Amino acid sequence: MGWELSGEAWGSRAVDWAYLFEPYSRPANVAVLDQCHVTSGTTLLDVGCGSGFALSIASDRGAIAAGLDASAALLDIARARNPDADLRLGDMNDLPWDDVSFDVVTSFNAIWAGCEQAVVEAERVLRPGGMFAMTFWGPPKRLGLLPYFMTIAQNSPDSHVVATLGQSDTGRAGVAEALIESGGLRVQARGAVTVTNEFPDLDTFIRGAVAAGPSFPAIEHMGEEQFREALRAAYADALRPGLGLRITSEFGWVTAVK
Repeated sequence: MGWELSGEAWGSRAVDWAYLFEPYSRPANVAVLDQCHVTSGTTLLDVGCGSGFALSIASDRGAIAAGLDASAALLDIARARNPDADLRLGDMNDLPWDDVSFDVVTSFNAIWAGCEQAVVEAERVLRPGGMFAMTFWGPPKRLGLLPYFMTIAQNSPDSHVVATLGQSDTGRAGVAEALIESGGLRVQARGAVTVTNEFPDLDTFIRGAVAAGPSFPAIEHMGEEQFREALRAAYADALRPGLGLRITSEFGWVTAVK
């Protein structure tokens, strides 16, 4: 999927994604920013910044924030959240910033195995001694969102199934490290953090899940109503009366130094 089509997928329901789904990643955002020692005056670029949720956390620490995303609709929300940030539309394989521009470059589930050129670009815009960090999904047994991804895989074109499997491979031991090293960076540390999606009911969960970019090919392939019903069936037993729906998953992270 080219970056323009990726932007269309992620931006098709930008408000629902930004407000119903994206905040679940906060523990991973905080863990990575801690690992990268992001504080007042840190120049930070978030690659695949989406609606700017992670950038807003970095900005609260006093970072000088910049972000790139393929979706104009998500960037509109990111600008509302981060009015002082340098936010640009474009391709992570061709970053529109000069060499050695940033102290830190992050990727929260945006760069995956197979995205070697994106890491090369991240290395290019980092200053010597600067840090790169990326996150990815944890192992299937610790992935509460696995039924969501399985629903996608079972109802998408073959090309998207292959891409989804490639994303899951990124979390295997050594895969992210090899990707990072291919871009000329030195791996520093690896860890994991637990994140939780919380929804009051199945309808709200489905509204958020439908807005996620990976849902786009499945919706195009099988139709939205059928996709919604497949998700409802996948998570019906997870709903707890009086507690709503809580879906716990693991994010892995790796940091590196230039």
